[in-house]
Amino acid sequence: MQQSRSQHSPPCATKPGVSKRRVTKRALLYGAGLAILLGVSACAAGQGESSPTTGTFDPQSGRFAPCPDSPNCVSTQATDAEHGIDPYTFTGDAAAAKSALLAVINAMPRTKIVAETDDYLHVEFRSRIFRFVDDVEFFIDDGDKTVQFRSASRLGYSDMGVNRKRMEGIRAKFEAR
Repeated sequence: MQQSRSQHSPPCATKPGVSKRRVTKRALLYGAGLAILLGVSACAAGQGESSPTTGTFDPQSGRFAPCPDSPNCVSTQATDAEHGIDPYTFTGDAAAAKSALLAVINAMPRTKIVAETDDYLHVEFRSRIFRFVDDVEFFIDDGDKTVQFRSASRLGYSDMGVNRKRMEGIRAKFEAR
């Protein structure tokens, strides 16, 4: 009596009709993707450790450092369309404006106040998944009744508009108070 081929063949890890070469290629692609994901995660985890304790604002001149050439920064003091954004406006005194601004910021997730004076705030915002840090500085200018700010990503080239969207969201909540 002859036994069927399947009884003598060792079990195969692949589905019928799928070559081992195709399975190996798929495994390599998954492995490469995992390595990239782990690398990005390691960078994101390590970036919080080198957190700057001071921002880019110079109180003597009332100026922030310019945005870099990359599109991951917005500033009320930038003159180009890619980085420029209008300051927030307020009525009343600077202390009330700062209090309203802090209320908006403190209601937002993953924020940390790094530095604070009577007319200045430096805040860290962390992204939800990879915990990328964006540094945001605010200068409350009582003379002009404006809040000047600079928001910049610490890592990467493009933030896909995240800094601008965040700052416009803060504007809407701040100016509604």
